[in-house]
Amino acid sequence: MVTTNIIVAFPRIEDARNIKSVLGRSGFSVSSSCTSGAHVLQLVDSLDGGIVVCGYKLSDMLYSDLYQYLPKQFKILLVASEGHWSERDDMDVVFVPMPIKVHTLTETLNMMIETQMIQRRKKRQKPTERNEKEMILIRDAKRLLMEKNNMTEDEAHRYIQKCSMDSGNSMVETAGMVLSIYA
Repeated sequence: MVTTNIIVAFPRIEDARNIKSVLGRSGFSVSSSCTSGAHVLQLVDSLDGGIVVCGYKLSDMLYSDLYQYLPKQFKILLVASEGHWSERDDMDVVFVPMPIKVHTLTETLNMMIETQMIQRRKKRQKPTERNEKEMILIRDAKRLLMEKNNMTEDEAHRYIQKCSMDSGNSMVETAGMVLSIYA
């Protein structure tokens, strides 16, 4: 099972714990269960993305309020009656109707996790757009490598690129380090 940050939030702690237990038995790892939107927001501050499984109304706010405050890398899986679902505006919220069917809940959660993984992959594969200052920095680092190490422009570019990948830094950061070493 793929791991992602899952937070369960319902106004009654018993409901939150029951949903957490159901998800745990289905192979999901739930980070936390809570009753308030404030607690959810406190938890998401330390996480880099995930899914909040919640009811229509928490102890301190509605799911729509929580949606407004959640970072964009978090999605909401709303568990509510059809009547509450029809009240939603054009929010990016996934809905599972009450009464909950375990299969529907787990399949929906799997779909949301897969969607988040695809979005993360696409974001990583998206070419980095550099501003003029960054492009000049990389160009200057390549020029310095060409002068000092008798490299071609392609060799200098590949060198900066490889050092960047090996160190986990961006090409701009690596180019800055090359310039600082030779300066």
